[in-house]
Amino acid sequence: MGVGPTGAPGSDPRALLLTLTLLLAAAVPAAGQSARSAPPEPDSGGEVTLRVGIQQEFDSLNPFLGFSLASTGVFRLIYPTLTTYGAEDFSVVPELATDWKSSPDKLSWTFHIREGVHWSDGEPVTAHDVAYTFNRMMDDPAAATANGNYVEGFTGVTAPDDRTVVIRTASPQATMRSIAVPIVPEHVWSNVDDVAEFANQRMPIVGNGPFIATEYRPQQFLTLRANEDFWRGAPNVDRLRFVNFENSDAAVQALRKGEIDVVRDLTPTQFDALRDAEDIRRVRGKGRRFYEIVLNPGAANSAGEPIGTGHPALRDPRVRRAVDRAIDRELLVERVLGGYGTVGAGYLPPIFEEYYWTPPPRARRPFSIETANRALDEAGYPRGPDGVRHGPSGRPLDFEFVLHGDTSTDALVGKFVEEWLSRLGIRVRLRPVSDNQVNQRTTAGDFDMVVSGWSVNPDPDYVLRLQTCGARPKPGGGGLPDSFLCDRRYDELYASQLAEFDHSERVELVERAQRRFHRMATGLILFYPNALEAYRSDRFEGFMLQPTEGGVITAQQGYWGYYRARPTEQARAASGGAGYRSAAFVIVGVVLLGAVVLASVAARRRRTAEHRE
Repeated sequence: MGVGPTGAPGSDPRALLLTLTLLLAAAVPAAGQSARSAPPEPDSGGEVTLRVGIQQEFDSLNPFLGFSLASTGVFRLIYPTLTTYGAEDFSVVPELATDWKSSPDKLSWTFHIREGVHWSDGEPVTAHDVAYTFNRMMDDPAAATANGNYVEGFTGVTAPDDRTVVIRTASPQATMRSIAVPIVPEHVWSNVDDVAEFANQRMPIVGNGPFIATEYRPQQFLTLRANEDFWRGAPNVDRLRFVNFENSDAAVQALRKGEIDVVRDLTPTQFDALRDAEDIRRVRGKGRRFYEIVLNPGAANSAGEPIGTGHPALRDPRVRRAVDRAIDRELLVERVLGGYGTVGAGYLPPIFEEYYWTPPPRARRPFSIETANRALDEAGYPRGPDGVRHGPSGRPLDFEFVLHGDTSTDALVGKFVEEWLSRLGIRVRLRPVSDNQVNQRTTAGDFDMVVSGWSVNPDPDYVLRLQTCGARPKPGGGGLPDSFLCDRRYDELYASQLAEFDHSERVELVERAQRRFHRMATGLILFYPNALEAYRSDRFEGFMLQPTEGGVITAQQGYWGYYRARPTEQARAASGGAGYRSAAFVIVGVVLLGAVVLASVAARRRRTAEHRE
């Protein structure tokens, strides 16, 4: 068969042809290896893309509607706010507004708008854009969906000139320096008739932040390019791309392969597994998020009309408190979080020390199945022949528990809670669904139990307001409820803290509001997870953490992490280098292909010669 004297296969043109073909095939990079995302965008032309893997969907790119962590994080990158929170310690710092002052009665606030700032389409950013944004939220219920709480007490917003905004309020508001509302361009949004139906997916999105959204494929990726005209100066990276993954396992594999550069929301197991990974650094942040189970207390809209499908037994606070007693939070932190978190107590996480509250001993509900069973017995929920408890109407205590389907944390929590409640005579049906379905069902009151959680701002007013009667959905749309708590005493405490300018007094009122929320037990705070992240240290450096001590790169109250990130020399070289690497592949491929062609010709010639012979 043409084997040479030495037996070397390469001496046979056909063998050489096969070998080279295999080599050529091996030289072709595999495609489509990255979860459900599109193929990672290669660096090219000397430009570098910072690729961030996320496991949460963008619920909307409309800043009036989107409230998921993924969406609000992007809004901070593409839209300005009047002020923002500093990277070092969450202190309020100027952003679009350079300075501000209040009237002696604190009912009127004047903000001065930065000069020489332009939208990404070249139009100037003026005070009229600010006034338009707030007035739209005040006049259009749909536009108040995500951030309506900020303007709830406003009585008027005017722009007497291009550089001045005046906001008047019905009563003093302690939160006026930290209004985290994305400001939109009036010349664009005044053409939007129906905010509720406007997806804001036409690219590029006109904005004024450090990045400009340029390409979006739902459930695949969102690409932003650096805003060269950003008033603080252009970011150090050329592009920023958020890549959607179905789960964190796929995202971690992509990080290991170098297909993405940053991944967040790691599980404890993934975080530990990356400890000694080459060219990967880990970040363990304190986290500003709480994780809770919401128990439907009888959802209603702002008109008091019942909505949703909540089980009637959960309207009884004695049942809700019994469920709370059946949850072993310490075990959840140990087994679900791997110790990367803090046992839940009050509403606000410990990263904000001054607002952090834990129940005093007499108010605590420590884990005790025995005590929980006794409480249900005393409340009149006896067990039936099948061991399942029944309410006064005879309906069994059979609760549907809605979970995020792509989150391992939810799956584990669900299993533990299902087992614990079974010991109370309560049947639990786990219902994992998509992120957007969780949001939709929560807002509609279509649940018995649902996993929820919010990232808390340095000023806690936003999440405190979620538990007020005013947060319930309006009959005509809008509203952003959490637990559908509607309690007069809680609302009074909420209003008092909002009007209190003495910081110590306000802290005390916030603690009392948390105490009331804990008492009502509509939302059971299970834990405050650490924020576990990792990034490719061979490609990027200089990430600014927020806060400086124990902070995080992603999901900040600002844009510092991505804005300050710098490509390494290796990444810069690779950008031409990805180009160079690609070129190298092409060169090698061409050489091999040429060899294949020559070998093929040689083989044909030999076969031709053999035929002649």
